[in-house]
Amino acid sequence: GSAGEMLVRDLLRDPERAYLPLAFVDDDASKRGREIHGVRVMGNCDRLPRIARKLAADLIMLAVPSADKDQMQRMIASVEETGLPFRTVPPMKELMSGNVRVDQLREVMIEDLLGRDPVALDWQAIEGGLSGRSLLITGAGGSIGSELCRQLAGLSLEKLILVENSEYNLFCIERELGESFPQLAIHSHLADVTEKGVLDRIFSRYRPQVVFHAAAYKHVPLLEEQIREAMRNNLLGTRNVALAADAHGAEEFVLISTDKAVNPANVMGASKRAAEIYCQNLNDRSETSFITVRFGNVLGSTGSVVPLFKEQIEKGGPVSVTHPDMERYFMTTREACQLIMQASVLGEGGEIFVLDMGQPVRIQYLAEQLIRLSGKKPGEDIEIEYIGLRPGEKLYEELFHEQESLQPTAHEKILQARYRPVPWEELTHFIEDAETACNAYDCRQLSDLLTRLVPERTDHSGGRECALQDNR
Repeated sequence: GSAGEMLVRDLLRDPERAYLPLAFVDDDASKRGREIHGVRVMGNCDRLPRIARKLAADLIMLAVPSADKDQMQRMIASVEETGLPFRTVPPMKELMSGNVRVDQLREVMIEDLLGRDPVALDWQAIEGGLSGRSLLITGAGGSIGSELCRQLAGLSLEKLILVENSEYNLFCIERELGESFPQLAIHSHLADVTEKGVLDRIFSRYRPQVVFHAAAYKHVPLLEEQIREAMRNNLLGTRNVALAADAHGAEEFVLISTDKAVNPANVMGASKRAAEIYCQNLNDRSETSFITVRFGNVLGSTGSVVPLFKEQIEKGGPVSVTHPDMERYFMTTREACQLIMQASVLGEGGEIFVLDMGQPVRIQYLAEQLIRLSGKKPGEDIEIEYIGLRPGEKLYEELFHEQESLQPTAHEKILQARYRPVPWEELTHFIEDAETACNAYDCRQLSDLLTRLVPERTDHSGGRECALQDNR
């Protein structure tokens, strides 16, 4: 194809001749036997192993930037039989942007095999809604927070305020943004969302117009035994940031949530659902517009399965899969953040936006594909070990509750869910009781309170014992 022709042309022009093209492989039978820039088309994809052996090739280059998931999987299967390393050209959307060249080869990534279609964004609406404004991001050094920073920093902001409780993560994102966007006014604060006084000073000083609240604890098994910390950070921390936004005149507050908040089977999901409820109900009492954006797993985020599987593969296995039927929704960090920005300019206040995550992916399939991308064979070179569901885990995640009616929005990848109102006085009492229980390390009370506010919680056993329970 045209990408293969451009790739060979660029390789032949390279004065260092790092790669010497030996042959083309193309499924178009009409091209067989032709020569392009002196390089012959020797057969189709199925003949790749035989051709590679005959020519003593050292590397396979995949030059199909428009390949969908099924095409990429078929090509990878043929490449596997050669036992050779392989690289791919960038996807078509990156080539069309003009930011990369066809000869900028990279490794095939798991994203290439999951088949997520490129997201078409209304950049005019995003720029119109966010450019020239002051933005604050909590959890600015995390997986979602840092990518939000990168995307938002290119919108000609008035200023960008970073709030992060990890010194190292804050240092990294501040340095990166400073190098990439030297003209942007960046203000970094090493701060914890559980500290109301610090947040008040930050909001009072900078008066952010839009707040993206990405700070959260998210590791399900760990938080099953840390309900106090989950509630302090995910609920009370959200309350603190939300009230600071309200008190200091922020125009919009965007809560980053999770599909684990739907019919939660764990402390983490229930604490995030409680945060959703608080923000949606505060919206009715505030001049600030509060919206929630809910989505599933992000590929490659800290502590997620992809980096864990890669680490296990590098060590020779086995790769630990909880259950052969476990499924999860996945999207890339970049895609998630783009849709968060899009949702932020769609929202008027009170909405729960649900990102279209596509089809769920079996975790076993994910593990098998990562093993193949490493040049190994699942079950032969690298074993897959089933370890069973851990506390708080479900086989399947859901993106919305059965009582939440989904409605379309102006963007095809973003849906809107109706929320369940809670009397404000009841919600206020709940928050006060939760804060008292946190201060007393009363985790049984916290678990009972969480079940009361989130009655759809399906596992009531998690979090009933504190790591530092006060037994006096």
